[in-house]
Parts: sequence; structure tokens; C-alpha cells
Amino acid sequence: MYTIEGETGTWETVIGLEVHAQVISKAKLFSGAATDFGAAPNSQVSLVDAAMPGMLPVINDHCVEQAVKTGLGLKAQINRRSVFDRKNYFYADLPQGYQISQYKDPIVGTGEIVLDLPDGSARTVGITRLHLEQDAGKSLHDQSPRETFVDLNRSGVALMEIVSEPDLRSPDDASAYLRKLRSILRYLGTCDGNMEEGSMRCDVNVSVRKVGDTAFGTRCEVKNVNSIRHVMSAIEFEARRQVEIIEGGGSIDQETRLWDPNKGETRSLRTKEDAHDYRYFPDPDLLPLVLEDGFVERIAATLPELPDEKKARFIGEYGLSAYDAGVLVAEQAKAFFYERTAKGRDPKLAANWVINELFGGLAKAGKEIEDSPVSAEQLGGLVDLIADNTISGRIAKDVFAEMMETGQDAGAIVEAKGLKQVTDTGAIEAVIDQVMAAQADKVAEYRSGKDKLFGFFVGQVMKASGGKANPAMLNELLKTKLNG
Repeated sequence: MYTIEGETGTWETVIGLEVHAQVISKAKLFSGAATDFGAAPNSQVSLVDAAMPGMLPVINDHCVEQAVKTGLGLKAQINRRSVFDRKNYFYADLPQGYQISQYKDPIVGTGEIVLDLPDGSARTVGITRLHLEQDAGKSLHDQSPRETFVDLNRSGVALMEIVSEPDLRSPDDASAYLRKLRSILRYLGTCDGNMEEGSMRCDVNVSVRKVGDTAFGTRCEVKNVNSIRHVMSAIEFEARRQVEIIEGGGSIDQETRLWDPNKGETRSLRTKEDAHDYRYFPDPDLLPLVLEDGFVERIAATLPELPDEKKARFIGEYGLSAYDAGVLVAEQAKAFFYERTAKGRDPKLAANWVINELFGGLAKAGKEIEDSPVSAEQLGGLVDLIADNTISGRIAKDVFAEMMETGQDAGAIVEAKGLKQVTDTGAIEAVIDQVMAAQADKVAEYRSGKDKLFGFFVGQVMKASGGKANPAMLNELLKTKLNG
């Protein structure tokens, strides 16, 4: 349990997250303008996005489908009737002077996410709602010392705002939640989850209370945190800040704050608004959104196997541990790679090589699974050579390292370098005799009762054989000779 020790007692954090996930769609929510990332400023702006007089919004049905698909992936209630509202506020990058969003009648209601926590346990976090809304433009303050520039490319881009219940209690909880949510969105193909490009952004609501209390404290919202690491840091800082203020005799103001990653602190932005401050009312240019009979069912029929279901299958079908299965299903591409590697082979041995060697090698090389120089079929070939005792596990690591560098098949490397395991008992006995003759004093120590020296002899024989002696045969023959 994550707690903060203060001068007056022990405190806990109460955390809720509001994630803004950009819908994967070629066009915006209410216009046909493109949504490509990295386009020249103001090159993807329709008359609707720029709020030119007389321009009317037209709903993009693909964005509606993506929202419903996401709701189904979150095991959430899909509302057959939802309403688009105008959320009124003024800012330079909001041309209309309002944002088209959803308030009282969102397209998706309550759902849940099951978190896989670092200690191996799991817990369920509630989803309050998912609603569709349009993004604002972007104000650029670093282009000129005296002026602010506005890029409207993002104006009107479709967002899904996914709001959690205040069920999170630690930075680790928040990290697990965001990773799991991102994984579900990527499996569904509804958002790419790229926080660096701004296609998944997070507002963090934090309050504190004494351990044992049930009432919520006053919350502060930390806006637009753009990485999981920064979310965790922002929670830690903000919780300690609030505890220090309360214990110092002050009170927490409900406000919106910004996270400054350079200083590692939050700072006040503005007093937190309540819903009535935005003067929500139904958008008169958009009729209520009513989903036809069969619409949700048709989308449900297209859902892929999601992370929780895939994890359960990996545990049941392949006999993997919950931890290993969780690592493999975290990303869809990794799960596919593993299943191709394990096909027709020892699934646990395959999982070990995918998780420890392949993922480790890719991380070291700064590559993603899609860019792996070793294919699933090639890694499977290496696993075959280990399973049939052609090479030892130690030699296999050297072979794998060369595969990562060259992209060659394991069999070709083993053949070219003469790395096949020695299984000839006579050849292994000869090496053992050679080692025992060179280490006669150690042999005497072993025979006088120092059994722990056995590992020393194994290492010496393996070294003398160039790592090619079959380990099982080596152990058996060595034990016989040392005890003889």
C-alpha cells in the first residue's frame, strides 16, 4: 500500500484519471479534413474546423464506431441514445468559442479495467464514462518572444475522453491503469496510444486523506501529462504538496495545475471550473445520436481477442505463469510473435527465449518487435536446436547474439562454427580426465568431503570443451569419475 508519512499521521492518495485518446480515423469528428501527424501548420483545416460562419458539423460515423468498439473493449454500457453538447469557454486555439463534447448523455457509460499489478495481484478499476469530443487547436508560445501562434490542424480531431472512477491509490496503480488502457486501445485499433505525439494525453485528479477515512479530500487536477513516467512523478509531488499544506494548517483549493517536468513540480494554472461554469447545452446543429438496432452487435462481432482473454488462454493452453503471460500479451505484436515461435514446440522454453533473450536484445538495441532482426520462425529454429540437444543453452546465447547481428538462421551459424554439442561419452570422458589430472589437488579436496567443488569441475570441463559438452552427460560422467 502506497502511503505518505506526515507529522500528524499516515496519508493515502485518491487518484482518478481522465485520458484523452485520439480516435484512429482519416478524417476529423465533424469534418472531412485529414488528421495526419506532423503536417505543416494549418494545412489540415476545413471551414468547419476554422468556425467560418454558416459551416455546419456533420458526424463522422467511423468515429462513432471506434467509440462503441472501445466501450465494448472496456466491458462498458453502450448508450443507444447520446447527445452532443456545447462546452463554452474562450481560448485563442478554440475558433468556435465552444467545444463540441458530451456531458449528461455520453455514448458509453460505466465499465471496468482489470489491472495487473507489479506484485502479481490484480484488481478492478471502474470506468465512469467514455464520451466523444473534438480537440482544440494548439497554441505555440516558443515561435516568437512577443507573439503566440495558433495551429488549427488538431482543431476538430476526434477524441475519446475516458474517465476512471477514483479507484487508484498509488503512482504504480496509475501506471498499470495507463499501460492496460493503452494495450486495450491498441488491440482494438481505436487509438495508437502514442503519448509523445499527443494522441493519448492524461489529466490526473489527486486528493489525499488520512488512512482509514472514507470521505474524499479536495482534489486538484494536473492537466495534459504526456508520459506514464511523468504521471507517476506528478502524483508523488502533488500528494506530498497537499499533505504538507494540510498539516501546516492550510486547506487545499480546488484548482487546475500544470506539471513542470524540468523542475519536477506542479504549479497553479487556474481555479478549477465546475460543469456549470461551461454553460453546457445541447448543440442545436446536431441531432441526438441514436444507434440503430444491430449496430452494437455488428461491432461486437468484430472484436479481437483482448489482453485479459489472451492472457487467460496463454496460462491455460501453454501452461505459462501469470507473469510471463502478462508480459507476452501486453502488446498484440509481441503476443503474435510468441505464438508463431511456440507453434509445435515447448511453449515454456519458447516463452523463456522470447521474454528474456529477444525482448532483452531488442531493448538493448532500441528496436521494437516489428523491427526484430530475428523472425519468429528463426527463433523457433533456435529453440528446436536446444530441445533436441544439438546445442546447449549456453552456446545458444552466443548463437542468438550472432543472429541479432547478422539475421542468419541458427542452424547455419551452428554448422559454420562447429558448435554442435558433444554427446560422445568417450570424448567427454577424455576432457574430464584431462581436467582431473590438471586439478589433482582439487580432486583430493573433493574426495575428502568438499562436495561444493563439483560445480568448479563442471565449469572447468565445460570450459575445456568450448561449452559444447552435453551438460546432462557431463554431470553424470563427472560424478562417476570423481567418486571412483
